[in-house]
Amino acid sequence: MMSATMHWIELWPPIRLSLQVALLSSALVLVLGGMAAWWMSHTRPFRGKSLIETVFMLPLVLPPSVVGFLLLVMLGRNSWIGQLIDALFAAPIVFSWWAAVVASIVVAYPLVYQTMKTGFGSVDRTLEDAGRSIGASEWQVFRYITFPLTFPSLLTAYILGFARSLGEFGATLMIAGNIPGKTQTIPTAIYVAVDSGNLHMAWAWTGAIIVISFLMLLFTGRRRT
Repeated sequence: MMSATMHWIELWPPIRLSLQVALLSSALVLVLGGMAAWWMSHTRPFRGKSLIETVFMLPLVLPPSVVGFLLLVMLGRNSWIGQLIDALFAAPIVFSWWAAVVASIVVAYPLVYQTMKTGFGSVDRTLEDAGRSIGASEWQVFRYITFPLTFPSLLTAYILGFARSLGEFGATLMIAGNIPGKTQTIPTAIYVAVDSGNLHMAWAWTGAIIVISFLMLLFTGRRRT
């Protein structure tokens, strides 16, 4: 009984932290990516538009360790951003669970942005123009026309963002570290468990992340049907 209790105490913290990070980062990246996708899909071509979009998509092709290193430089105490965060919150963001959230947002952003942009691009503009022609405000057009038509894309974008955040390893390890009970997520916990030869715990965390991912995909499939 005692060993089972100790096993659960050791197993639970990375799962809890991973869920917290994934839920928060996927919600934030959905808002940020959705706003950028709406703007880019409703804006006429302009000088530098392709450059901006390339920057949005860059984390998709960069190695996670490179993304983590860049974030470490940008948010560390030697940067003005890091110093500002330290002054505002009396604590650095690096090697905190907020750093894991930031890393997850950055690496999930391209997937969410591209999915939402495709969704917004599939909306028939004549329907939106028809709403405006009868006096609907831009908010009403978005709420009653654009949002319902793009909801499947929004749901897909959220699931992709959640799954990418849940499985993030390289960038998180660089900027948040692997502090048990503080910044250790499921992927980093699996890495340490395998490295130390604790395959029992590695399998337990692997099973947990598979179950969570399976349930998210199952929920998405049921919503679509």
